[in-house]
Order: sequence, then C-alpha cells, then structure tokens
Amino acid sequence: MANHKSALKRIRSNDKKRVLNRYQHKTTRNAIKALRLVEDKNEAAEKLNVVVSMIDKLAKKNIIHSNKASNLKSSLTKHVAAL
Repeated sequence: MANHKSALKRIRSNDKKRVLNRYQHKTTRNAIKALRLVEDKNEAAEKLNVVVSMIDKLAKKNIIHSNKASNLKSSLTKHVAAL
C-alpha cells in the first residue's frame, strides 16, 4: 500500500488512464475488424479515413507504437485498394 498522498493520487490517476486507454484501443480494434469485413469499396474508403484517424490518435498518445500504427495503416490501405 502506498505511504504518500502523491502515490495514492498516482494510483487513482493511473487506473483512470488505464480504463480510458483500454476503451480507446478496443474501440479502434473493433473498427479495424469492421473495416476488413466491408465488401463495398466506396464504403470501405469512407471508413478508412475514420479508422486511420483513430490509429493516429492511439499512436500520438503512445497507446500503440508509431511503427505499429504505420503498419496497420499501410495494410488497411492495401486492403481497401484491392477491393
């Protein structure tokens, strides 16, 4: 158990951040899966912009590594282009 007020506050803030990060990460993963299931090229192109934006936000907040974000965006763009 923490012995200082600042340590207790750090525990509380870390828990809040962890929950928010997990929510954002899971939401993005679900959006990626939904994009991969789309068959219509126009609809996929529209969803791609939204998903890329979500991935960029995760990378900006260091929830995922920037290289992973680049790899995801690249593979999704190739997938949409191949439809």
